[in-house]
Amino acid sequence: MSEIPNADPEGIDSVRMTWNNWPRTKVEASKCVIPLAASISPIRSNPEIPTLPYLPLRCKTCTSIMNCFSRVDFTAKIWICPFCFQRNHFPPHYSMISETNLPAELYSQYTTIEYTIGDKNHNPVGEFDVKSAFVFVLDTCMIEEEFEYVKSEVKRAIGLLPENAMVGFVTFGTQVQVHELGFSDMSKVYVFRGTKEISKDQIMEQLGIGGAGRRNVPGGAVGVGGYQQQRGMPMQNSGVSRFLLPASDCEFTLNSLLDELQTDQWPVAPGNRPSRCTGVALSVAAGLLGACLPGTGARIVALVGGPCTEGPGVIISKDLSDPVRSHKDLDKDAAPYFKKAVKFYDSLAKQLVSQGHVLDLFASALDQVGVAEMKVAVERTGGLVVLSESFGHSVFKDSFKRVFDSGEKSLGLCFNGTLEINCSKDIKIQGIIGPCTSLEKKGPSVADTVIGEGNTTAWKMCGLDKSSCFTVFFDISSSEKSNAPGSANPQLYLQFLTSYQNPEGLTLLRVTTVTRRWVDSAVNSEELVQGFDQETAAVVMARFTSLKMESEEGFDATRWLDRNLIRFCSKFGEYRKDDPSSFTLNSFFSFFPQFMFNLRRSQFVQVFNNSPDETAYFRMLLNRENITNAAVMIQPSLISYSFNSLPQPALLDVASIGADRILLLDSYFSVVVFHGMTIAQWRNLGYQNQPEHQVFAQLLQAPKDDAQAIIHERFPVPRLVVCDQHGSQARFLLAKLNPSATYNNANEMAAGSDIIFTDDVSLQVFFEHLQRLAVQS
Repeated sequence: MSEIPNADPEGIDSVRMTWNNWPRTKVEASKCVIPLAASISPIRSNPEIPTLPYLPLRCKTCTSIMNCFSRVDFTAKIWICPFCFQRNHFPPHYSMISETNLPAELYSQYTTIEYTIGDKNHNPVGEFDVKSAFVFVLDTCMIEEEFEYVKSEVKRAIGLLPENAMVGFVTFGTQVQVHELGFSDMSKVYVFRGTKEISKDQIMEQLGIGGAGRRNVPGGAVGVGGYQQQRGMPMQNSGVSRFLLPASDCEFTLNSLLDELQTDQWPVAPGNRPSRCTGVALSVAAGLLGACLPGTGARIVALVGGPCTEGPGVIISKDLSDPVRSHKDLDKDAAPYFKKAVKFYDSLAKQLVSQGHVLDLFASALDQVGVAEMKVAVERTGGLVVLSESFGHSVFKDSFKRVFDSGEKSLGLCFNGTLEINCSKDIKIQGIIGPCTSLEKKGPSVADTVIGEGNTTAWKMCGLDKSSCFTVFFDISSSEKSNAPGSANPQLYLQFLTSYQNPEGLTLLRVTTVTRRWVDSAVNSEELVQGFDQETAAVVMARFTSLKMESEEGFDATRWLDRNLIRFCSKFGEYRKDDPSSFTLNSFFSFFPQFMFNLRRSQFVQVFNNSPDETAYFRMLLNRENITNAAVMIQPSLISYSFNSLPQPALLDVASIGADRILLLDSYFSVVVFHGMTIAQWRNLGYQNQPEHQVFAQLLQAPKDDAQAIIHERFPVPRLVVCDQHGSQARFLLAKLNPSATYNNANEMAAGSDIIFTDDVSLQVFFEHLQRLAVQS
C-alpha cells in the first residue's frame, strides 16, 4: 500500500484509509486510538477505469459482485466469493472463459470497474424525455443592487443548462409565487401564504396537478389522473408541461419574467426585518417536484439573501433589535427558534430523499441566513452549498457559474446515487460521515455503535459529483473466534457498490473492491505502523470531532483531541519512562501531532469569532471534500516567493514572513497573497513598470498566477485576499500561522519579520507538553 506514488494518493480506487494494515481484534483496534476508517470518492473520474456494457455477476449468498479477488476454477466454471466463500457457477455466456481469456472484471489491475446498467431512469413525460430538472427558488427581499446581481446570474445559468433540462421558477418574499411558465400569453402566478406550513396535497390541489383535488384548468384535460396513471399516457397540460419546461423552450419566457421581476413590495415597518418565508418556499418547490417528477434527478436551487422571519423554518423574529443566534446562544439553549427550524428542515430532508431530489443552497448576505438550520436538508440530499457576502462577489458568481458549466470545468453533477458496502466476516460498519442518508438496510455487518448515518449497509445520495467524498467508520466484531479466519486468510476485503445516474441520463454501477492485510499487532506492531496514513487520520479525526461537537452536549473538543493524541503518542512513541528528552516518533507518524495542533486552532474546533452559519458551512465542506482538500482546510499550505530562490514551500510559521518575500497561503476557503514590507513599498513606487526591473514585475506576477490556478480548480470558489505586511487584511494570514514569535518574546526577532499578538501556545511549546505527558508512567 505504501508504494503508491504521491502524485495521486487515491489511485484508481479513490479509497484512502487511516490504517492500511488492520489489527485483528477489537481490543487491539481500540488501542490504536485512531478509528479504522476509509474515505471514498465513489464517482471520481479516472481514465484507467473500464466501463463494461453488460451486467455484473453477483454472489448468490451475500450478493457481492465478482471481482479480481474472486478465485476461479476454470475447468468446473465456478468462482468463489472472497467475502462469504460461496461457490457460484458461471452463467452460460461465460462458457468461453479460460486462464488466457478472462473477462475484464477478473483482471488484477481493475480493482475498480464500471457497469452500464442502462438508461431506465429516463422518464418519458408527455412529449418530454426528462433526464434532469432544476427549480430556481429566488428570494425577492433584497436591496435593488443585490437583486440585479442575482437576476443576471440566474439568466446566465439558464443559458448554460442543457436544452432538455426541465426548469421551474419560484419566487418568495412575504408570500410564495409559483410561476406557470407553460402559460406564455401572459405571466401567470400561483400565490401561497407564507405564514403557515402547507402539506404536499394542499400544494398539488392549489396548483391543480394532483389526482385528489384537481382544478378544471381552462383549455386543459379535465381528467388528469395521479402520477401512477400518468406514466403510461401523455400528460396534456398537467404539472410538467405547465410549471416545468425544457430550458430551450422557456429561456425567452424566463428572461422576460426576470426583467420584469421586482423586489418584494410588501411594506417593512421601520426597525423591522422584511418578512421572508424561506421554509414555505422550499416546501412548495419540493411539493411541485414530488408531484411532477418523483424519482427523476432534480435539484432545487435556492438563492437566499437573508434570514427566514415568517412561517415554518423561522430563525429570528422580525424585530431588528433581536440579534440572530450565536454559538453562545446555542450552547446556553437561548436560541428559541433553532430546534423547531431544524425539525422542519429534517422533515423536508426526508421528503426530498424519498422523492430522490436535491437541495442546493446559495446564501449571500452580510448577516446570517439560517445555513445552520438548513444544513440537515442540504447534507442529507447531497446538495451543494455556497456562502458569500454578496451576490455580486466572485465567490458566489464564479461558483454559481461552475454548477452549470459543461465540459472540462463541469462538476459532473449526478443523481439518484446509492452506495452499498460489503465486507469480510468480522468487520462491522458503524456509519458514514458525509452528504448521504441511511437507507436502514440491516445486515450481519451492521455494528451496534452508530457514527453519523448508521444502522445500515446502504445509503442514498440524491445528488453527488466528481469530488463527493464519504468517510466510512468500521469496527471489528468482538468475538474471540476472529483469530481463526485471520490465520486462514491473512487478507480482508471491502467492496463499495455505487449506482448513480450520470449527467447524460445513463445509470451506471461502479464497483470498487479493495483488500488490506490483517496484522497481529500484539505480536508485531511494525507492520501496523507502516500502514498508517497521517493525512487521512487527521481528516477523519477532524470530521469525527465536528460530528461530536454538533451531537454531544457540552463536548470539549480540545480536551478530547489532546487526550487522544497523548494516548496515541504513548502507544506508538519510543521513549524511556518519565524522560521527555528521550521521546521520538516514527517517521510514519511525524506529521500527525502537527496536524492535530492546527486542527485545535482551526475554525472547526475554535468556533469563537465565527457565526453558526459559517461553522455549519465549513463543516459541510470538510465532510464532502477529498482528503487532500480537507487536509488543506485543517493545515493550510504556504509558498514563499523571493528574488534569490524559486518558489518553495515555507513553514506555516510567523518566522516565514520576510520584508523581501511574497507569501501565498492556501487555506481552502481563502487564498491570500501577502507582500512583505519592502516588496509593498517598491510596488507602490511603481518599480515593476520600469523596463530595468522586469524581474520584480515577474516576482509580483508569479503568486497571482498560482493563486488563479488554485481558484480555477476549486469549488466553491475561494475568496482571494491580496494584502501587505502590517495592513488590516494581513490578519487572514497571521491567524493561520504558528505563533513562534509573540509580544512576549519580541526581542529575539529578526529584522523585517513579524510578531503575532496572541496568548496561544506555539507548536514548540505544544510539542514539549505532549512529550512530557506521553512519557508519564
